Amino acid sequence: SGALDALLAAVRPAAGDRLVFLGDYVDRGPDTKGVLDRLVALRQAMPNAVFLRGNHELMMTRARRDRGERRMWLAVGGVQALASYGSGTTGAAAAVPDEHWEFLEDHLVDYYETDTHIFVHANLDPGLPPDRQSETMLFWEFLTAPVRHVSGKTVVCGHTSQKTGVPLDFGDTVCIDTFAYGGGWLTCLDVTARTFVQADALGRVRDGQLSEPGW
Repeated sequence: SGALDALLAAVRPAAGDRLVFLGDYVDRGPDTKGVLDRLVALRQAMPNAVFLRGNHELMMTRARRDRGERRMWLAVGGVQALASYGSGTTGAAAAVPDEHWEFLEDHLVDYYETDTHIFVHANLDPGLPPDRQSETMLFWEFLTAPVRHVSGKTVVCGHTSQKTGVPLDFGDTVCIDTFAYGGGWLTCLDVTARTFVQADALGRVRDGQLSEPGW
C-alpha cells in the first residue's frame, strides 16, 4: 500500500473529484489487506470514486466458493494476498474481513463510461458497446494495438504491464499499468490534462505528460 498512499498524497484528491481505479488491487502485493483497507475508506470519503473489477478480483471472489478457481488464484497471487491477512493457503474466507468481501463482491464494476472516455481493466472489442463485451475482453485480453472504439471515445485501461514505467499512449487508447506489482510505478492519469503522477513502493513520486491527441 506504500505506492498507493504516496500517490494519493501527491494527487491530493478533493472529496468531489472523480477517481476511477482500474482494478487488480489484490495482484501479488505484499499488503493486499492494507490496499483494501485504504480503498474501503476512500469509498466512504469520496462518493464519486469508481472502482473497476480486475481479473485478480474476479479470481479472488470466485475462489471463495469454487475449489478449482481457488487453486488457480493461489497460483497467481492468492498466496501473497492471504499472507497479508496473516493466513496461510487455507481459510481464505475466514481470514478476509466481511467489509473486504463486501467491497470486492458488491461495489466493483466491469467498466465505467463518460461522455469522452471508457475506462476498463483490460481491453475492449472496438466494434461493441461496453455492455456487450465478453468477459475475456474486459478482464484478460492484453493490449497490443489501439482500440479505436466505435464510440470515438478514448479508452483508458490497465492490465498490460508497461515495464518501462511509462504509460502506453496511442492517443485514443492509454494503458496506465506501469508494473506496480512487480516493483514499478503506480500511475494516476488526469484524462483531461493528459498529465500523470506516479509513485512507487519506496514512496518516490514523479510526474509526466502524454502526447497531444493526434500526435
